[in-house]
Amino acid sequence: MSDAKSEMLAGIRAALADATPAPAIPRAYIQADDRPRSVILDELVERLIDYRASVSRVGAGDLAGAIAAACATYGITRVALPADVPADWVPAGVTAVRDAPPLSHADLDGCAGVLTGSALAIAQTGTIILDGGPQQGRRALSLVPDVHLCVVRAEDVVGNVPEGIARLTASAARPITLISGPSATSDIELSRVEGVHGPRTLHVFLITATV
Repeated sequence: MSDAKSEMLAGIRAALADATPAPAIPRAYIQADDRPRSVILDELVERLIDYRASVSRVGAGDLAGAIAAACATYGITRVALPADVPADWVPAGVTAVRDAPPLSHADLDGCAGVLTGSALAIAQTGTIILDGGPQQGRRALSLVPDVHLCVVRAEDVVGNVPEGIARLTASAARPITLISGPSATSDIELSRVEGVHGPRTLHVFLITATV
């Protein structure tokens, strides 16, 4: 540790020596959503659509066909994907560019889309979360290509934010990406512009036992 940093931290400790202990944080808020699963899944879809994402509700056996249809819709012939995404997710006629070794930003920009899995989704906020775990890859992978095709499993959908945060405890040391619809921003006149900070288009495949 540098002398300057040691001096700064020592000053902070000295200033806090007589500080009043922080009060306990109240935990009386709802920490678990006990609504029926069908209601929670419907809410997630509603929120995603409201954020201008596209959603396909599919059975596990229909996922490959749904991804192929989406690639055709968006004109995707070259797709980036994490090293561990199953090969059968990639449609025939679409070139799969795996991120192993890590692709350069130029290589990622040369892919029309990216195909990933997800860690979980929160219905209350319509948020999909990537934590760098299986089938998700590194953060840059899901931020550079213009179209993000994202697979979400019904069992990974929680109802509210406290449930989502509790699920992330194991991956708290990894970079976490929260996605609520396509990348968008607006100026002081509220003119919406999409695709500035990430994918312009988000297409979610929600895998459910029944469709």
